[in-house]
Amino acid sequence: YNTLKYVKLIQIRYQIFYRKRSKYRRFTHFNYKYTDRSKANTLKFQKSILSENIFSNTQNDKNFTFLNLSHTFKKEIDWNFSSFGKLWTYNLNYFDYLNQKDILKEDALFLITDFIENIEKNRDGLEPFPISLRGINWIKYLSMNQIKNQSIDDSLYAQYTILMDNLEYHLLGNHLLENGFSLLFGAYYFKDNTYLEKAKEILFLQLKEQILEDGAHFELTAMYHQIMLYRTLDCINLLENNKKIYDEKELLLFLRDTAKSMLGWLFAITYKNGDIPHLNDSTNEIAPVSKELFSYAKRLKIDFEKKNLKDCGYRKFETNRYELVVDVGNIGPDYIPGHAHSDMFNFELIIDSMPIIVDTGISTYESNDRRYLERSTKAHNTVVINDKNQSEVWSSFRVAKRAKIIEFFENEYSVKATHDGYKKEGLFHSREFVAYDEKISIIDKIDSIKSRPYKAIAYFHFHPDVKEIKQTDNEIITSSIILIFKGSINIELVDIHIAKGYNNLSRSKCIKVSFTDKLETQINIIR
Repeated sequence: YNTLKYVKLIQIRYQIFYRKRSKYRRFTHFNYKYTDRSKANTLKFQKSILSENIFSNTQNDKNFTFLNLSHTFKKEIDWNFSSFGKLWTYNLNYFDYLNQKDILKEDALFLITDFIENIEKNRDGLEPFPISLRGINWIKYLSMNQIKNQSIDDSLYAQYTILMDNLEYHLLGNHLLENGFSLLFGAYYFKDNTYLEKAKEILFLQLKEQILEDGAHFELTAMYHQIMLYRTLDCINLLENNKKIYDEKELLLFLRDTAKSMLGWLFAITYKNGDIPHLNDSTNEIAPVSKELFSYAKRLKIDFEKKNLKDCGYRKFETNRYELVVDVGNIGPDYIPGHAHSDMFNFELIIDSMPIIVDTGISTYESNDRRYLERSTKAHNTVVINDKNQSEVWSSFRVAKRAKIIEFFENEYSVKATHDGYKKEGLFHSREFVAYDEKISIIDKIDSIKSRPYKAIAYFHFHPDVKEIKQTDNEIITSSIILIFKGSINIELVDIHIAKGYNNLSRSKCIKVSFTDKLETQINIIR
């Protein structure tokens, strides 16, 4: 109930419709056509962003590396390969590798042809999300290499028919946006007015809703923000260079304005070393990095200004020595919190461009104990009370009852907020961050409306590169910071794992500070 009550009616309507339609189609033995006569255009593009080297062909062994897991297909490619989980299978079917620097033309055409020859047996690859990404990648590759192949075009046109029939209104969010971006590419490639009108409908409505006033993508993960910005820039590239097919002035202006806003937010949230905070579902080596996106925007002649972080719920304090990003916002958006974590008042600390106190990150989307841990409150730099999560995260992408900010105050050097995630326990957690030139003060306070004992623990997770951590009675000393804790406390230094990426865990340390009523943490920057 506490999950479904936030869901939009359109999501429920489409969930019911698609499920009933699926049953009816199984009963009537309905099948899509996998090829459909088409007429395609060769599109023009400026230089985009190259993919990482994720495919190699050695003596006819086809090797793919996604999510830090590699697999070699020695005889034939199993497009349904599922041993590494669904996200790996999705990546296999995205065809991002067509845009890597060193792929040979004969390899690229073999992969596309092999996919087409086995399309009737494909399962995950014919879902609307991989169709969307594959469509963009095929169109970019075919056009940039001036390849005209009728059988490929006919297959792709049929795949777009499947996409149009299965748009992800039941999910919304970045999934529906990807559908819209891809339909825009399909519209120009096939000069299809139906695709064009649907793409415009989705992009105008969804980008207005999904991009907040401060430029953030509303799922509040810097990684997905980078991906959505990349798609927006690609669409600007498409529209700017193919006006002979469609001259969409209003859409182009809208996309450019949207990109400016998104670039301004990304510039504000990105650390000086080029990394992004790993708040919510964010990690490395998935999206184009910020530097690549800024360079791409420059090639497209898109100027932007740094945004003030506000609507996203994040705040950033900077000095010559450190960067402090804090999360003082609600889980969002309410109706699709699939990439949200139970992490209110979480923070990351970078000193001299080196990560020191960090989010534990994400290593999997599979529904397992590790996924649950990585979304839990104790996996973040905040306070856990009575061993419970602030918000009820469950399954891989679900949130039931969720914490809300009930008091908020900020000025140039500090921010203070209170959340009600432990209201059921009769408790309220307040945290204040105060940023000084050479130190940071964090004040945690637990207010109780019931006279009964409770257990409060503040967590501080170190980056794996932080070594030689020493503990005294009320201090933790490292080579870059000294943490001093004041209050009725007990300090414990424990072993943990930090996710450096999907399926990539590294040993590290975490401080657990048990306290009652109030904890004052002073982080002193060592000269």
